[in-house]
Amino acid sequence: MSASFFAPYDHNVEPYIRIATGDYPDLKKELGRDDSLAAFIVSLSHEVIHYHQWVRTGRTHERGVCKKAVAMLREYGTSVDRP
Repeated sequence: MSASFFAPYDHNVEPYIRIATGDYPDLKKELGRDDSLAAFIVSLSHEVIHYHQWVRTGRTHERGVCKKAVAMLREYGTSVDRP
């Protein structure tokens, strides 16, 4: 699985997040539906954290991002029965 956030130097240029989903069938076989979808959601959460960094500071960094992304997934998990 791969995800990325495009953080342009100029805030007038539109940023974007990309998430590769082509390996979903294999992940589903290996992990099951819910855990596979959770993996994609945590990847999206990770990139959203980078987006928030970029909006606030104009830069991104990895320090603490995984922990925040997992916390975001857990908070989401409290509001739904399944991913």
